[in-house]
Amino acid sequence: MEQYEPDRPTAVQLAAWRRSMTSGRGAMSRRAMLRATSAGALTVGGLAALSACGIPAASKNPGGVAADDHSKKEKRVTFSNWTEYMDVDDEDENRRPTLEAFTKRTGISVKYTEDINDNTEFFGKIKPQLAAGQDTGRDLICVTDWLAARLIRFGWVQKLDHSNMPNAFANLAPQFRDPDWDPGRAYSFPWTGIATVIAYNAKATGGREVTSVSQMLDDPKLKGKVGFLTEMRDTVGMTMLDMGKDIGSFKDDDYDAAIARLQKAVDNKQIRRFTGNDYTGDLDKGDLAACLAWAGDVVQLQADNPDIKFHIPESGYHTSSDNLLIPNKARHKTNAELLIDHYYQLPVAAELAAWISYVCPVEGVKPELAKIDEELANDPLIVPDKEMAARSNSFRSLSSKEESTYEEKFAKLTGA
Repeated sequence: MEQYEPDRPTAVQLAAWRRSMTSGRGAMSRRAMLRATSAGALTVGGLAALSACGIPAASKNPGGVAADDHSKKEKRVTFSNWTEYMDVDDEDENRRPTLEAFTKRTGISVKYTEDINDNTEFFGKIKPQLAAGQDTGRDLICVTDWLAARLIRFGWVQKLDHSNMPNAFANLAPQFRDPDWDPGRAYSFPWTGIATVIAYNAKATGGREVTSVSQMLDDPKLKGKVGFLTEMRDTVGMTMLDMGKDIGSFKDDDYDAAIARLQKAVDNKQIRRFTGNDYTGDLDKGDLAACLAWAGDVVQLQADNPDIKFHIPESGYHTSSDNLLIPNKARHKTNAELLIDHYYQLPVAAELAAWISYVCPVEGVKPELAKIDEELANDPLIVPDKEMAARSNSFRSLSSKEESTYEEKFAKLTGA
């Protein structure tokens, strides 16, 4: 396991995190976007706290440090999740049907808290306890893949006992089974997948399809009406895929070539702007004719605007994931594993997917989802078909040095 070193973030990294939190994936409200709900953002003061000195030194013990498991005697589990990332009862928003079903079936109560507004902010909350080898007070957390990779590298999460998770082990979709940062899913299981696709407004394009990043970058008919994302992995990843590169094993030269290609489109004003999920309003109005978009947003936009279309490029698309992990020293590891497994039962997975509208990582969920909503079940942005799943690509893990260097180059491109 890599030992944690509390390096101070660079100015470029802090700027990238601010973009993510105020307009990027960190600010996404997950379905709440169209329900006038905000996921919140980390303040500048909060960012400063993350880079401050005085964080306890990392434990020198190897990863996977468990407390005594009190699951049998204490029939409870504490679960921290993102806002608007759980099904609620249509008539009573204080009730969460799938969690209630888990408690009814197992007798295990769930203390469910939506206290994750941003990966970096949440890392700041739990870092002091994890670094000191202490209990965070949480048995189960949900974080995006890059942070999951970091926690695993530092040895701050526990290895899962797959014997407690037969549904999860059997039903995990193939495209999510073997990320480079957690081979074989030894420490994590995905809550949802987040697909980056091409979205376009057919009215704004005059009925023409937009099918590739090359078209977005080069088509003169789209000049000044194209949007790319402020999230580096999405924008550069989709561009590298369009250039025929493998984003799971690219080199520095590949990254630089993608930046140069994007820079050309900035210089000739082909790209209107780089956006967070505020692209939704511009796309809906037609101010953006085409843009990179997150699949969950597209599903919601299409419900109200039939002109919103999407396309999966032949070159493939970028997929990230939000993942469930059990922190070191969690008191109720077995109960947490049983809760993970609960969400890989097909009827439960279908109920969750119908509510949050993100990529469901559960293989075989489509028939169950069709019982709830046939249109959602046939939407490849929620249940990828084999062709779409085959085009999924994940951005490789980055070292701290690479992340700093790449973010600096990306910030220069976007003018951040």
